[in-house]
Amino acid sequence: MQKEAVVGGPVVLGIESSCDETGAGVVRDGKLLAHVVASSMDEHARFGGVVPEIASRAHLQAFTPVVRQALAEAGLR
Repeated sequence: MQKEAVVGGPVVLGIESSCDETGAGVVRDGKLLAHVVASSMDEHARFGGVVPEIASRAHLQAFTPVVRQALAEAGLR
């Protein structure tokens, strides 16, 4: 069975990363449909600050699940 296409304006997927977070948001017609953030703060805490190598690996691990979850929450997946 085919799903009906969702009608509306353009969908925007925004992806953001800071030193210890990876996030994705989905917007349509100025309305926030989803916002998901994964934090690696706990991984850095034992070192007393952000460790670039740990941060880069955490971003790689979090990227796909964060985007998939945001799309799912927005009803696009």
